[in-house]
Amino acid sequence: MSTLRVNGIRHSAGTNDAITIASDDTCTANITNNLSNRNLIINGAMQVAQRDTSSTTSGYGSVDRFAVYFSNHDEAITHDQHILTSSDTGPYEQGFRRSLRLTNGNQTSGAVASANVQIQTRLEAQDIATSGWNYTSASSYITLSFWVKSSVAQNFYVYLRTKDGSYESRYVFETGSLSVNTWTKVTKSIPGQANLAFDFDNDLGLEINIAPMWGTSYTSSSVSLNTWGAYTGSTRTPDYTSTWYTTNDSTFEITGVQFEVGSYATDFEHRSYAQELALCQRYFTTQHVFTANDPYFLGYYGGGAGYMRYFLPVTMRTYPNITFNTHSQVQAYDNNWADRSVSASTSDKNRVLLWVNTSAHNYGKLLRLSGGTTYPIFYAECEL
Repeated sequence: MSTLRVNGIRHSAGTNDAITIASDDTCTANITNNLSNRNLIINGAMQVAQRDTSSTTSGYGSVDRFAVYFSNHDEAITHDQHILTSSDTGPYEQGFRRSLRLTNGNQTSGAVASANVQIQTRLEAQDIATSGWNYTSASSYITLSFWVKSSVAQNFYVYLRTKDGSYESRYVFETGSLSVNTWTKVTKSIPGQANLAFDFDNDLGLEINIAPMWGTSYTSSSVSLNTWGAYTGSTRTPDYTSTWYTTNDSTFEITGVQFEVGSYATDFEHRSYAQELALCQRYFTTQHVFTANDPYFLGYYGGGAGYMRYFLPVTMRTYPNITFNTHSQVQAYDNNWADRSVSASTSDKNRVLLWVNTSAHNYGKLLRLSGGTTYPIFYAECEL
């Protein structure tokens, strides 16, 4: 029997060891099909869109956990959950079937200084704090990777922004110049830094911002790439090329967003739709009825007020805000069904109480709540 004694193993054309061997007879390996639960991003494959599949509203409106913010524009940006096909070379072969797509409006005023368009996803501080990333060490890395496609050949910028600690920090890098309508995988390994801090709580800890456009009110030629610095709203990224923004109906798409501890990107961690939906429902959920005529909630009222209790599908991040759809109806039965006003309160992160105005009626009457099959009865939201 013989023994091979080496310190590391790498490919003949590689620049880094695939396996590093320590003197205590342990090894560290860069394995691309890594362990599960490593992706800190929720809905990175853009599978879930509870609110709608398309929106022209700034903020959340299409794909869950990814907000699209824009302002100071002539025509609104459309963001939608886009269906990928076999012609989407790159992500399609790796199992991606949806993307988040932005379609520009006609910006007749040109690239004004205050114009901006960005995709943003937000992470809880406790998820970063407990991820295993030694974020105060410059030798410890976390890696962001995603697929991106633009209808305009241009370089774009991405920045991370932290929210805890004595001051906010930001880290900026570039996608590199993208070829027209060609999917490109962007990967960036980001080191820790001594001033970073993440509290062990469920508040906002970190933002990831991928932007097709920042006007000069938000940028500066002095911004350095690939290093941590103090965040200010007027120096988020270097100055932008405005070609994408000034091109009518230009598009910008992303999918396969992964954020994981380590100095390299592993294969994307695909989760089932059910898993992604449950993770998204921590921040937003809707309640539908099954048929247009049957009540979904049943309860009793009396003494001027009554209630119906609804248990949420998962424990939400915090007490959610409840918004009723304008198509929702609450009715009380007293020989016939009559409309009644309704409000909501949340007694905890697991259930919603719907309070119904039942004045001038007797005890023990039946209630029903319906919104039709097309519309949700209410939305529960507690986004970061």
